[in-house]
Amino acid sequence: MASVLSPPTAFFGRLRYLGPGFILSAAIVGSGELIATTALGATAGFVMFWIILLSCLVKVALQLEFGKNAIYTGTFMMHNFNRLPGLRLGKTHWSIWLWLSLQGLKLLQVGGIVGGVAIVLNMAWPGISVNVWAIASVMITSFLVYRGHYGPVEKGSLVMIMLFTAVILISLALLQGTQYAIHWEQVKSGLQFSLPAGMVAIAFGAFGITGVGGDEIMYYNYWCIEKGYATYTGPNDGTAEWDARAKGWFKVMYLDALLSMVVYTIVTAAFYLLGAAVLHSSGSVPEGYQMIEVLSKIFTETLGPWAKNLFLVGAFFVLYSTLFTATASWARVWGDAFGELGWMGFDTAERQRKTIGILSWILPAVWCILFLFLQSPVMMVILGGIATSVLLLLVVYVSLVFRYRELPKSLSPSVAYDVFFWISVISILMVSGYGVWQIL
Repeated sequence: MASVLSPPTAFFGRLRYLGPGFILSAAIVGSGELIATTALGATAGFVMFWIILLSCLVKVALQLEFGKNAIYTGTFMMHNFNRLPGLRLGKTHWSIWLWLSLQGLKLLQVGGIVGGVAIVLNMAWPGISVNVWAIASVMITSFLVYRGHYGPVEKGSLVMIMLFTAVILISLALLQGTQYAIHWEQVKSGLQFSLPAGMVAIAFGAFGITGVGGDEIMYYNYWCIEKGYATYTGPNDGTAEWDARAKGWFKVMYLDALLSMVVYTIVTAAFYLLGAAVLHSSGSVPEGYQMIEVLSKIFTETLGPWAKNLFLVGAFFVLYSTLFTATASWARVWGDAFGELGWMGFDTAERQRKTIGILSWILPAVWCILFLFLQSPVMMVILGGIATSVLLLLVVYVSLVFRYRELPKSLSPSVAYDVFFWISVISILMVSGYGVWQIL
């Protein structure tokens, strides 16, 4: 068990305590990047590159508020949601019920990821059907994470990040030696902040699902606590020493979040540019069972037919990293929510482990069943992205409460931080609000 610990002050000392951001990066770079981002690039070309960059950059300020909340409270997110001011339905705050109402579409999203993993494995070993691979992938994933330990999730996430980042950046670099080479004028056209009316829905979904989404922002609380940031800080005893520890661990968490943002922004931008350069010019838009086959053109068109195997390796780790981290993360947030609703026990360490273990088997089984029934990974992922954009509006509200009602005054941030925070809030409200209005 971790105990109160003075935070490291040197840069390299802080690096030793990074980890929650690895898990978020592995979760983020998955369905959004390989499926939604490339589908958007294939459909729109370069014109909507700006929304991908904006999506990656503006949400990190909300993630920081959720991370800070984990450090100064030491309690899980749904527990904190249930103590927000405002309307309650029974004993449960409205924010939890709103979160729960969006989970149907979110289940579809991860079901689409299960399908993507299964299709990749079927392409590598076609003797085994997609449906069998889907069942096998969720069973293996459940077995790997059901024990609920933090360490294996962090290490597994880091390995997968390194693998898929290397593959996608190599492909983007080699693209420049082909007929699909990307030129500055094309990139410049994607930075003009235009939003074609016919592409609002897919752009809205991509904004919600790329970068750190509402789900990942909420997950960050759990992984910061399990990493030990809150325990190292200790309970708030009102002393100057506690303030100094909290601020020191804030800085570690800031570094963790910012480095993860750099990783997922680079990889997301690379996926979009590849989709816009290769798939849009050829008129190929991935959908249904042909999704992975069409996306493989990104690699075969740039590197040659031999590169299809390289693509399959990269695609597997991109998609599986999301499935792996989603299983571990969903088991925690769902267990916490069910605990607040009184449906499962989550009030002691032993009950938490038991609940996480149960949900690590149940949730992947539901994702798998949804995929087997619908068989449409792209549609499932885009619908989940729309729900994620709505969830972002809830996350904005909660972030404002955390910043201006919950954060101890002794930990108030700088003016520069608050300016960045408000830029993030306004950007998310404008894009998400416009998207909701257009869709309705």
